[in-house]
Amino acid sequence: MRRTFIPIATGFALGYFAVRCFETLSVWGKEPRRLPQDAAQYGKTRRALMLAGIARSIASLTVSAYVVAPRLERLPAPLAFAALSAVDAVLDLPIDYVEHYRLERAYGMSEQSTDAWLTDRAKILGLTCAIGGPLVGLLLSVVRRMPKRWLTIVALALGPFQILVQLVAPTFIAPLFNKFVPLEGPLEERLRALAHRYGVGDAAILRVDMSRRTTKANAYVVGLFGTHRIVVGDTLLDDFTPEEIEFVVAHELGHYVHRDTWKLVGIGTLGGIVILAAADAAVGDDPPSGSFAWLTRIMLFATLLSTLAGPLVAAIARQIEWDADAFAREATQHPEWGAAAFTRLRDKNLAEDEQPAWMEYLFSTHPSLKRRIEALRTAV
Repeated sequence: MRRTFIPIATGFALGYFAVRCFETLSVWGKEPRRLPQDAAQYGKTRRALMLAGIARSIASLTVSAYVVAPRLERLPAPLAFAALSAVDAVLDLPIDYVEHYRLERAYGMSEQSTDAWLTDRAKILGLTCAIGGPLVGLLLSVVRRMPKRWLTIVALALGPFQILVQLVAPTFIAPLFNKFVPLEGPLEERLRALAHRYGVGDAAILRVDMSRRTTKANAYVVGLFGTHRIVVGDTLLDDFTPEEIEFVVAHELGHYVHRDTWKLVGIGTLGGIVILAAADAAVGDDPPSGSFAWLTRIMLFATLLSTLAGPLVAAIARQIEWDADAFAREATQHPEWGAAAFTRLRDKNLAEDEQPAWMEYLFSTHPSLKRRIEALRTAV
């Protein structure tokens, strides 16, 4: 089975790369032809690319685990990880260029320059190597020294690690990609009053330059242990009314009040332990535990298992979104603001009213906009 699948995966991954590479070389530097603002066609295209991406990701991980990683075994683990990450980045470059960068520009959803897009990718690769490399080295050292107890140690560390990410990422990593400035004026006072009612009146309320990368609008609340940030995209600030913005921020505050970040940390910890244990059992002792090739195979099987668990995670996430909508409705006492905001978000983000049922149940972390808007209109 393995001998048959590895050549198939290799051929698929390299063939996919070759096709996208040819397309990239053919259109590099040329502005893509603008396509009609058709939400149904945009959604259909993105779904097809998502499914292709899942297959390509599994094929690429298979190649990494069974073909590339064994050849990097003599390198120190951090260097082996950096080398593999660099190879992946090169192979992903033409694919992401065609399937994400040019697609978004073709539909008028991005005005980002090619140079800015390449800079972002270079930053991501640098961070991946700088952070991931030492972590991989530490993990493999633990596995080699404590082969019978490494899973217990990882289980104990997984929760605190996720909390650390929640603390570090907004403060130190996000500013590497976007500019955050304090929001000022009447809207800041309005949002501050809303936040104060729910215990985060001291949160930083920031404006982020989402427009440098996309025309889509969004807002979010991040942080733990007093590091909370209410972040509002400039695309939301420039195109939505203060009432609509307040409802969107109230929805995000709902995630804070309901402790959704903590829930996701718990789910991620429990799910991560189960998936790692199952992946370890699937890999076995060939190659030896603690080797770099072993780790890449753990990553492959963990990805497969995570994909299978996706529908359950999506269902939980959709319920969390419903609860946040209900919170925003109660917090503002104006469900019509939410209906107007979601309608405008649908149009601005080129989102479909309703995705195919299979897509929502298997992959979507948000309920359909049609049902969310109808629920808010009914509550008026």
